[in-house]
Amino acid sequence: MLEIQEKAPIIHCEFIAEDIFLLALHSPRIAEKAMPGQFLMIRIGFFDDPLLRRPFSIHQVSAEGKIEMLIKIVGRGSKVLATLKPGMKIDIVGPLGRGFFTNPQGTVCLVGGGMGIAPLSFLGKRLQRTKNPPAGHVLLGARTANEVEIFQRQFIGMGYRVGVATDDGTLGHHGFVTELFDDLLASVKMVYVCGPHPMMRKIALKCLEHGIDCQVSMETVMACGLGACLGCTINGADNSYVHVCKDGPVFEAEEVAWDR
Repeated sequence: MLEIQEKAPIIHCEFIAEDIFLLALHSPRIAEKAMPGQFLMIRIGFFDDPLLRRPFSIHQVSAEGKIEMLIKIVGRGSKVLATLKPGMKIDIVGPLGRGFFTNPQGTVCLVGGGMGIAPLSFLGKRLQRTKNPPAGHVLLGARTANEVEIFQRQFIGMGYRVGVATDDGTLGHHGFVTELFDDLLASVKMVYVCGPHPMMRKIALKCLEHGIDCQVSMETVMACGLGACLGCTINGADNSYVHVCKDGPVFEAEEVAWDR
């Protein structure tokens, strides 16, 4: 799939939590081609500062050509994006990377932690629109209730059985989202995971131990998003190096060397 570069107009930019905002762009060509798990590379500044593009996973798309990204303010680039207004245009490249497999057999489970919830919304909706929608569970982990309530409602609206874990106990289970997964080991056939590395490692290893198909969406620092800069390499299970931007970001759990 060939990527598209264009200047896309902003539809809206709004905060949904204290330091998390939803950025929506109008890009019909990219929206039509995008698959769950893929991402965009965005030029943040209007000149050369910041110089490098930033990667952002696709949170949702619409038939009308809207692309949504869920962004947390963590540095100068995300702070700049949070100030953009409707009608302004930003330079984007996408859709990039390898996405999720969306034709599973049997019950599925989507596990998202923190900002890793973002691409699972797109995946969850796409799975429910297949010819034979799978029965499904969603497990969501976050620091506190106001970071996860909106996504809990979204997935319930899609028809999923949703479990929530928060670090501070303000919603659902008080603890790690991985602690909710054991009860599903006997029933799920396909697991999709995105979030902090320790969370993904724990889920992936449990799936490998119990013979459950599992796909993980890896996150690394990227400079180009096209496989040219070699900055996003991780260790593959076969002792090779793989590029998250090009070979991923979605990998089968057994393709990743979790202990290196």
